[in-house]
Amino acid sequence: MKVVSVQCGSAQAMLVQGRNVMTAYAKTEVRGPVSVGPMGLQGDEQADRSVHGGLAKAVYAYPREHLPFWQTVRAQARVSAWGDALSPGAFAENLSTEGLLENRLWIGDRLRLPGCELLVSAPRLPCAKFAAAMGFAQATRLMVQSGYCGFYLGVLQGGVVQAGDPIELLPGPREVSIAELFRAQARS
Repeated sequence: MKVVSVQCGSAQAMLVQGRNVMTAYAKTEVRGPVSVGPMGLQGDEQADRSVHGGLAKAVYAYPREHLPFWQTVRAQARVSAWGDALSPGAFAENLSTEGLLENRLWIGDRLRLPGCELLVSAPRLPCAKFAAAMGFAQATRLMVQSGYCGFYLGVLQGGVVQAGDPIELLPGPREVSIAELFRAQARS
């Protein structure tokens, strides 16, 4: 398990369903160590803190294992908004990870990295901004059907994070998994 890449972004206007809305969806890969504190990564913004950011959702992580699925569905939908490849940050994730999947993570699990410790806190629910960024309306429905939602992290111990950091999974109470909570919330 490891951090593949680290991304940050600033809030900017994006056209969503015919209107301009503020979003920090566009994330850019950052090289080298990035400071992480209680409210997230240094240099990263969240435009709508009612659903993103804050103590429990300070960092958003997305498994790189899901990229082949999204490449395939984007090709079938004939989406060319991002060209051929999905770059790091394409899902608005701060951390692109390897080896951490939603069905194997539980609320309360801890992720120990060399420079910080993070707490698995919630699944991400897709919104209209996600569909707009993906370039096709069915993206939200496909995230719900696939369960490829990624997960939010709180910061237990601040410090630094960088690409290549190994991740040690420290099991929490194991009462509800990210996948189970996502399915329950997506049905609501």
